[in-house]
Amino acid sequence: IPLVLPILEVSDDLLSALAEAPQVLLHAPTGAGKSTVLPLEILNSGIIQGRIIMLEPRRIAARTVATRLAQQLGEQVGETIGLRMRSESKVSKQTRLEVVTEGVLTRLLQNDPMLEGIGLVILDEFHERNLQADLGLALLLDAQQALRDDIKILLMSATLDDHGLNRLFPDAPVIRSEGRAFPVQREYKPISPNKPFHQEVASAVWQLMQQQSGSLLLFLPGVGEIERTRTELARLVSEDILLCPLYGALSIQAQQQAILPAPEGKRKIVLATNIAETSLTIEGIRLVVDSGFERVGQFNPRSGLTKLVKKRISQASMTQRAGRAGRLEAGVCWHLFSSEQAERAAQFSDAEINNSDLSGLWLALLQWGCHEVSQLQWLDIPPEASLSAAKSLLFKLGVTDLHGKLTPMGVKMAGTGSSVRTAAMLYHAQQTNNKKVIQLASLLVAIIEEPPRGGETDLHYHLEHLTESWCKRASILSGDKVTSATVKISAMISEWLPTLLAAGFPDLIAKTRDNQTRYQLASGLGASLNENDRLMGSSWLMVAALWQSESSVDARISLAYPIEIDKLQQDCPQLFSTQETVEWDEQRGSLLAWRRLQCGQLVVKSQRLTNPDQQEIKNALVHWLQQNGLQQLNWQENALQLRI
Repeated sequence: IPLVLPILEVSDDLLSALAEAPQVLLHAPTGAGKSTVLPLEILNSGIIQGRIIMLEPRRIAARTVATRLAQQLGEQVGETIGLRMRSESKVSKQTRLEVVTEGVLTRLLQNDPMLEGIGLVILDEFHERNLQADLGLALLLDAQQALRDDIKILLMSATLDDHGLNRLFPDAPVIRSEGRAFPVQREYKPISPNKPFHQEVASAVWQLMQQQSGSLLLFLPGVGEIERTRTELARLVSEDILLCPLYGALSIQAQQQAILPAPEGKRKIVLATNIAETSLTIEGIRLVVDSGFERVGQFNPRSGLTKLVKKRISQASMTQRAGRAGRLEAGVCWHLFSSEQAERAAQFSDAEINNSDLSGLWLALLQWGCHEVSQLQWLDIPPEASLSAAKSLLFKLGVTDLHGKLTPMGVKMAGTGSSVRTAAMLYHAQQTNNKKVIQLASLLVAIIEEPPRGGETDLHYHLEHLTESWCKRASILSGDKVTSATVKISAMISEWLPTLLAAGFPDLIAKTRDNQTRYQLASGLGASLNENDRLMGSSWLMVAALWQSESSVDARISLAYPIEIDKLQQDCPQLFSTQETVEWDEQRGSLLAWRRLQCGQLVVKSQRLTNPDQQEIKNALVHWLQQNGLQQLNWQENALQLRI
């Protein structure tokens, strides 16, 4: 690392600030060295008593940063520099600086609110406003004020929203570093909205590659656009150009191919999501093409579903993306939209906490002993509607009682690090004390956490075609070695799979509406399978994953398992209820009484009643009148005169 890195010019000021203040804000643009140089400067200064924890919002960034920090010390990750994330932990007794992600910081705080042995917590790339970073900061501030006034907090970002942070930290020193950026020629080149998006993008990329030297970084909204654009580019580019996708679900090897320099005599085009906006230095890049879009999740508290929405990026993201072209030398950035569209864009991206399922956050707060969000300090207060949906789900799963307090089940679930639904499945499996059932549940969690691509919805199929990463994650969750041979007993799968899924997804039991692709869920929502899906026509499904598309009214089922509803009733009687109702039949013009076995809002069985309860008859008549109006009654002329 050359000594000209800008972060070194402000390192003395930053170290002095850390020595004096409990919280410090660092504004350092991309390329300054804040993630890969500054942590070592702090470590070597000796001003911090204890270990340093550094939170990265993305796994790929955490792994890359940890590796580069260790390389500078001539070591492997797991020695002085540690790494801890979901399904991966490389720490030892000599670890002094630990890079963490995926809620690890929250679990560290929950397990030890005093954070014994830790002197500094660094929140890197804080401008991304990751949900876990916001939660971690709220818990950190509480611990700092109540338990550990000596612990330090450093927030680092390329584009800090100073207004919000200054309100939360009015007395915190703000250190500003200049970025080590070369000039970037930014041009606005709108593409036609009337032509296929991937074709227009590929054409612009190839045009820039022909005009300029060096490798190119292309920002696209999501994996679908990446694959379609890569296919289109493969027909255009010459043989000396490599096409390298880059997104979170890729293997480590594929990610490294995108990050490392292209082989001698070749150039590369890296097709990335906004994962490449910050933290990562992708070698050899001097060209950037910015599609101007990102795909973000928007949680709907009423349905409990998260819809992936393609939207325009913020001005801060545009600046970040363009800056990638100037990390190593002078570069060029083409924005595939007009300057007017850029001016109309929001200044900063919205915080994830405002658009997320907050069930995991609420469980973490209950474990912390907090029953009101107002008890903690937040940059953005969690939305009330999302919190209400979270509380409802926790009660439905048995995590909380009628008073909103954690049940014994909830207490055990809180420390798993899994989502609320998958943690409920693991808890149910652990209650059986059956090693094989626990391993099966762990595999289900691994598949749900890292869903397969390719459109195959049948969970049984995926259990017969397990990947190495699923087995690795299941081994960690179960505490036992899990291999592809673990679940080769079909009888065990059919016996336990429905009940395990019902423990976490009781509202996603689905009944066919047309004996083909359309279903109704126990929650009342509509859902559907893709055409020609192998599960098409199943009478009942246990759904484990579904998503709301931008265009369809029905949610799309992406993981499910066919079930026998009578067997599920035997195994999980608490999910079913019997109701007696009296209804008006319009065709017959009379009242009909029914006894129905229901699973949520789904009717499992119905039976006509001959002697209904008199009160039920009155209720049915009143309901019919409310729906249809008093004019439906057989009024006589003299009675009509008395109506107001």
